Amino acid sequence: MIGKFFGFIGRVLGAAWRWLDAVRRTLVNLVFLLLLGVVLAIFLHPGPQVPEGAALLLKPRGALVEQSSFDDPLSVLRGSRASEGQIVMADLLEAIAAARDDARISMLVLETDELQGGGLSKLAELRQALQDFRAAGKPVLVRGERFTQAQYYLGSVADEIHLAPDGFLLLRGLARYVTYFGDALERLGIKVHVFRVGEYKSFSEPFTRRDMSDEDREATRDLLDGLWDVVRADIATARKLDAAALERYIADYPAALAAAGGDAARAALDAGLVDRLSTRDEWRKLLIERVGEADALAGNLLDAGNGGFRQIGAAAYLAAVRAERPGEGERIAVLVAQGAIVDGEQPPGAVGGDTLARLIREAREDDSVKAVVLRIDSPGGSAWASELIRRELELTRQAGKPVVASMSSVAASGGYWIAAGADEIWASPVSLTGSIGIFALFPEFTEPLERLGVTVDGVGTGPLAGAFDPRRPMEPAAAQALQLGIEHGYRRFLQTVADARGMSVDEVNTVARGRVWTGTTAAELGLVDQLGGLDAAVQAAAGRAGIERFELSWPAAQLSPARRLLRSLFETAGLDPAPTVGSSLLAQLLGKLEGAAADLLRWNDRDHLYAHCLCEAP
Repeated sequence: MIGKFFGFIGRVLGAAWRWLDAVRRTLVNLVFLLLLGVVLAIFLHPGPQVPEGAALLLKPRGALVEQSSFDDPLSVLRGSRASEGQIVMADLLEAIAAARDDARISMLVLETDELQGGGLSKLAELRQALQDFRAAGKPVLVRGERFTQAQYYLGSVADEIHLAPDGFLLLRGLARYVTYFGDALERLGIKVHVFRVGEYKSFSEPFTRRDMSDEDREATRDLLDGLWDVVRADIATARKLDAAALERYIADYPAALAAAGGDAARAALDAGLVDRLSTRDEWRKLLIERVGEADALAGNLLDAGNGGFRQIGAAAYLAAVRAERPGEGERIAVLVAQGAIVDGEQPPGAVGGDTLARLIREAREDDSVKAVVLRIDSPGGSAWASELIRRELELTRQAGKPVVASMSSVAASGGYWIAAGADEIWASPVSLTGSIGIFALFPEFTEPLERLGVTVDGVGTGPLAGAFDPRRPMEPAAAQALQLGIEHGYRRFLQTVADARGMSVDEVNTVARGRVWTGTTAAELGLVDQLGGLDAAVQAAAGRAGIERFELSWPAAQLSPARRLLRSLFETAGLDPAPTVGSSLLAQLLGKLEGAAADLLRWNDRDHLYAHCLCEAP
């Protein structure tokens, strides 16, 4: 009987093992076939071809970024927050610039429906590229099913703007509204100790107040007014509209809508903001008339959902022109500092102090690299990591290689700190910069723990032993030490900027104190040398290096082999790890809160001192 029982168990285990082995072999074979398909696709695909007389089609999906970051595709399967998609700015700028001088490209078509913004300065720089394309005698046509403010600002420079008959165009102005947790934390019994220098350093205010301080309100009003003046003037100039009439349309939109019988598309047309109302089929027919029908045999010309006219997408076009372009030998390294600055190593799309310092050092030691351009899109972060990066830039200059900083949408606080390591600083007129100041936050959970009946007791060998334990009331000596450290850090920040800009400490302090400035104002105050985009900064670096012919290299942190394989497998399988473009307002709100919480958890400055700006690019 016992023998039969064990025999039965053996047969069950054997069957289970054979089943698991079959599953294992199936999975291995599937992975092998997938990798084989990738290899064959790479070696057998002839590569994109640029058709004669084609339109360059731009359909940006997601947010404009300086560097793509890695979103774990498995986060989608786990139900975690996915990104809204990413479009690397430099790729779009390169494609437009190449197409401008390419006789095979006859026009540019921009469809904006899936563009999610990404910062006013990025939109302005991309907008300038479209203007340069038009200046070469080639038309730009734009269409949207509906236009957000960001989408319209970008497209307003076009020769023709089309809007769907049932669409709308909403210009709202600029705003900054902050969520304040002061009352909620007080009710929970959580104390947040704040140490800062500079009355305009407002990052800590959401944790201690229930409303905006007078200083923050004043600075924000001046900042938004300056940015909005640029946007409004750019749109009025491009559309040849009276600035006052445009302002009336924006300020009293219900009246314009009522005059058009509630038809939002007609209201935009009557106001001169768009040229034509067209359905999708009418749009395709117009484009076929302009550039001709696509040749289905030519390959890579038909874009999903919008076939018919002779076209080539930005990615395919860029691959084609890069393959045709000979190497130039000498190089300018463009390093990207995007996101909050934290200590240690970080993947692409984030700023790790050790990571970026190492990339700068490698560029300095590479004889083929003749100059370095640091492209900054960061509100700051760790003071320790910021100084680590700035010092490597200083060493690069001392080694005889020029360093030029190029500010994207935000280069404030720690972002400005690292810019101070450059020979010269370039910014967009609508970049956000400055915010020269330092702060520290320290939470105390004594009261909520006591409500739960949790107490903390013990002994220490000195007044600071256990002083930074959030379970215990903060010791006065610890508070004094933190404030002294903040004041020293601020003086260090002032001196660093003063040395870099050829100013006195008092002059820097006058424009510092945590205040944020536009690029235009920063240039007037002496914090920025020149106004211009990335290309202008690259040309300035080439001039300092004394070279005329060069190629750009984009050194970046490398993903781990496992992450590279994971990304490659998902891309090959056609799975999109960021499918949330156009998500609901609630999903966007929750995503922002989750992202903000994740950013706070990444803060890891060794001294708990932060040079961070509570500012977002509109």
